[in-house]
Amino acid sequence: MYDLPSEDPEEPGLPDEFHDFQPDLLKKTCLSPSYPQQDYFTASDLNLYYDSKHPLWYKRPDWFVVLGARRSTNQQELRLSYVIWQERVSPFLVVELASPGTENEDLGKTERKEEARPTKWEVYEQILQIPYYVIYDRYKNQFRCFVLQSGKYEALELSEGRLWLEELGLGLGLWQGSYEGVEGLWLRFYNKLGEWIPTPDERANHEQQRANHEQQRANREQQRANRAESDLQKLRAKLQQLNIDPDSLS
Repeated sequence: MYDLPSEDPEEPGLPDEFHDFQPDLLKKTCLSPSYPQQDYFTASDLNLYYDSKHPLWYKRPDWFVVLGARRSTNQQELRLSYVIWQERVSPFLVVELASPGTENEDLGKTERKEEARPTKWEVYEQILQIPYYVIYDRYKNQFRCFVLQSGKYEALELSEGRLWLEELGLGLGLWQGSYEGVEGLWLRFYNKLGEWIPTPDERANHEQQRANHEQQRANREQQRANRAESDLQKLRAKLQQLNIDPDSLS
């Protein structure tokens, strides 16, 4: 029961749960140290219009990031789509989440029929010349990356399932863990130290744990202080029983 058709026979079904969770994790961990947050744009399942001569032609990447494209900070100015001939800057990285119905197209294995629109691979490689193209297949736990070399995509050999993106100042890799209560292998970003970029919830949990640890430490210190005061009072009482003035002792 994958990708049931919509009322429009040419339109695929709506994204599944994974296509909701995975792009969200990418967005939340794509915190570049090389660019202010307002100077790069990320989007998922947003129409990407790529040809001014055919203004109705578009692709809809599962997730992409554009370096140098400013984020909208006004609600009324939020993008309805990403139009190349208006933005004048192409995505730096596109991520496609392979599924049984899209794998051949994602990998450029489908041939364009005469007078048909360009394939996804052709748009990313030849028209937009996107530097990095990533495909992740959750069914096979397969993370593949292609880099643009002399106008053609070349497959990269990934070290330990990780890809470093120097321009972004971040790396992209597979992380084993639970996101939104779902256990599995997830694509997420890491920093130059190899540490996974935490999500806002993870940062909040870490801060809460740190605050709890500090409170526990403060409580232990207070308990030690209370015990020391109690021992001191017992010693004073004992000295007084022996007719010794505790205050006379140095």
